Amino acid sequence: MGDLFAFDRVTLSFAGVTALDDVSAQLPQGRLSVVAGTSGSGKSSLLRLCNRLEIPSSGTVWFRGTSLSSMDPLLLRRRVGMVFQRPTVFPGTVRENLLAADGDLSEAVLGDMLATAELDREFLDRTGDDLSGGEAQRVCLARALACRPEVLLMDEPTASLHPAASLALEATVKALCRDHGVDVVWVTHDLAQIDRLAEHLLVLSRGRVVYNGAPGTPNAKPALDALTTGEGD
Repeated sequence: MGDLFAFDRVTLSFAGVTALDDVSAQLPQGRLSVVAGTSGSGKSSLLRLCNRLEIPSSGTVWFRGTSLSSMDPLLLRRRVGMVFQRPTVFPGTVRENLLAADGDLSEAVLGDMLATAELDREFLDRTGDDLSGGEAQRVCLARALACRPEVLLMDEPTASLHPAASLALEATVKALCRDHGVDVVWVTHDLAQIDRLAEHLLVLSRGRVVYNGAPGTPNAKPALDALTTGEGD
């Protein structure tokens, strides 16, 4: 099946603070991968490396066997979309938000993008002020999908949503992975969410990999137990 992303001795530092320390790991294709860890463990930094929002201080990040350093960042970000923790809807209508991703989309395709994110077509004429938190996050998902990405990076996208909206967004993303062949890398510290989502699990603590493999194995348990004790802080 091959690797979706591979990290070869990757270190990432900011102003003398090390966010990731000599990380070597692989995330497989064809799986919903979860990157877990407490606050400060480096999980969001790892995710941002995957579409060159961050550049390693040393080491190499590979995407489907190609070094990211050799790829055009803008072209990469069309292949590898990202949804952030706090939904940011641009000024204007939802239609304008989707067209910002691809100005050539037809009305039919715009409606399809919303439908994939499980929003009605009538949302096209709404503005950000008219949306709930869950609706805004789905608009951000639809906007990411407008580029027809191969991969979605999800950086704690349900952190600010109420439980029902969180479960609904999880179901939508799982369907994208299962039915549409979109690979997903989802960052979270929520044990229940890890249990619901993870088909592959990577756990970080203090910028280092403490587990990388199938969820639910005996070796995964101590790494996940650390999430309840704050050892990654």
